[in-house]
Amino acid sequence: MTATPTADDSLSVRGPATAPTAPTAEPTTAPTAEPTTAAPTAGPTTVPTDATNVDERLRSVGRDVRRAMLAAVPDAEPHDWLYRLVRSYPSRPGKAIRPALCLATCRAFGGRDEDARGAAVAIEMLHNAFLVHDDIADGSERRRGRPTLPAEHGHGLALNAGDALAVLAHQVLRQHARRLDDDMGERLLDEFDTMALRTLEGQATELGWRRDAVARLAPEDYLDLIMHKTCWYTTIHPLRVGALLGSGGRADLRPMVRFGFHLGAAFQIQDDLLNLVGDEALYGKEINGDLREGKRTLVLIHLIGAAEGADRKAVDRYLRLEPTERGAEEIAGIRALFDVYGSIEFARAYAEGIAGSAVEAFEEAFADAADSEDKDFVRALIPYMLGRPR
Repeated sequence: MTATPTADDSLSVRGPATAPTAPTAEPTTAPTAEPTTAAPTAGPTTVPTDATNVDERLRSVGRDVRRAMLAAVPDAEPHDWLYRLVRSYPSRPGKAIRPALCLATCRAFGGRDEDARGAAVAIEMLHNAFLVHDDIADGSERRRGRPTLPAEHGHGLALNAGDALAVLAHQVLRQHARRLDDDMGERLLDEFDTMALRTLEGQATELGWRRDAVARLAPEDYLDLIMHKTCWYTTIHPLRVGALLGSGGRADLRPMVRFGFHLGAAFQIQDDLLNLVGDEALYGKEINGDLREGKRTLVLIHLIGAAEGADRKAVDRYLRLEPTERGAEEIAGIRALFDVYGSIEFARAYAEGIAGSAVEAFEEAFADAADSEDKDFVRALIPYMLGRPR
């Protein structure tokens, strides 16, 4: 039986300043790069992608998974105070990257949709639970183009609905695990638990940085954060579970951590950029929301390291403010410094370097998978992560 990654796993390599290098084992932390204020020099990935085809696949999977999530929500009381709220986020069209990645990987390794459908639905339900909790912690007003649950119903009811989504996600997963033999079912449940804990560790780190006004951060700190907070449940877990179930337990899951880190990091950096320069109608969340909350994005971390003199003092003052104290003028001042110091361009170039590493990691992770449309879809997600509008 192949063990899932544990907290004792560690990185075996240290990446160059120009672009992070993938780990060679099963780490729980991200590959690190030497601190630098210069953008990575690695060129853009050359993997071709038809964004229309990727979008069509994501929309199709999204429709199926939304129906499955809503079917898993009890038609019971208290409807108005619980189950109506539980249905809210799953009914809103999202990106569906997690279930699509899980299902495509399963098929690429020889499986069928039904071999991984329950696991794919469970991760998307847990994702929705995390979103509810994120919106409470961040004080967010918009989610997928509509008011957030805490904004519409208050923190108490929203928190309870998020908890219910997490419980229902586990129910869906256990139902799927019962269809497997004991060893495979246990491995699936272990993968889910590992992913959930890594994500919570990352969330705690991000919230701790904000609460304690932590400013002495470098790009490798950001990579370690998103390895936990984003990559485990967005890409690593769907990849590992898809390969596990598609291969009947025969696939080597370790290379999926390397590939999943780089794919997930590209996703997160693009998300950080969209929060600053995206189209709010497409993005579905308030622009500059991360900046108002003081999230330590790669863009902000670059500015912390690059700003000098009065500008650095202004950044330090900003980080010590509570979100409610950051008005339009304060936010605009920091946003302008991003342009002065090239922080947005730094993050874009960094994401390109990450994506370049993802191409190499993909080839290793999918070396045993036969050529197929599903394998091509996973490969096409690499450049798609950098170009997506939401």
